[in-house]
Amino acid sequence: MQVRFVGCGDAFGSGGRYNTCFHVTGEKVNFLIDCGASSLPALKRLGIDRDRIDLILITHFHGDHFAGLPFLLLDAQFTRRTRPLVIAGPEGIETRLAQVMEVLFENSSRTKQRFDLSVVALKPEQTQDFGTIKVTPYPVVHGESGGPFLAYRVEAEGRVIAYSADTEWTETLVPAARGADLFIAEAYTYDRPVKNHLSLATLAAHLDEIKPKRLVLTHMSDDMLGRLDTLAYTTASDGMIVEL
Repeated sequence: MQVRFVGCGDAFGSGGRYNTCFHVTGEKVNFLIDCGASSLPALKRLGIDRDRIDLILITHFHGDHFAGLPFLLLDAQFTRRTRPLVIAGPEGIETRLAQVMEVLFENSSRTKQRFDLSVVALKPEQTQDFGTIKVTPYPVVHGESGGPFLAYRVEAEGRVIAYSADTEWTETLVPAARGADLFIAEAYTYDRPVKNHLSLATLAAHLDEIKPKRLVLTHMSDDMLGRLDTLAYTTASDGMIVEL
């Protein structure tokens, strides 16, 4: 199984990086975690077949994690996709998806797709199965608007991938990521506190509790990007592949 960082940037495209979008593939799985506004061109740039994607997991409703869906869905419609697609995310996702579709492309939310589209709301700490993929969401802390906010623990093909999403430190990250084969964690700043976000210093102070087998840092601001050569941790870059 492999994880490809289609986009690993923050909301402001720091370092010229695409918005958050991770592509996970294996013998029987093919899914995305988040679909930020720039995800469709980023997927095309990497030559990723969007028609093979079965599931998209959304962590929250901020544009750099969610606003790529209208473009992806319209692209699927015009390329005559027939394969079913499931989009899952926090409670309220069906309403939010219709709203963002209408804001970006009027009447698009009322267009009948050529393919079966299912939109599923996930509840914190309640595991949901999607075929061979087991998803457990955990609540995280990322402000007032754009929520609910979820981190994910995803089990598939004998591996565990955890993703912190955007959040300040919260104890739910421990069960979400404990012992994961891969923990993808926000490290927005190096040590400077920023409300609703995670610094590397804060994350590092809790790694002994989490004990991930592998850690990759993502969603980095210019503060972090200017220190990449000095860090003791693996950092994501657009297009990077991690084999599990």
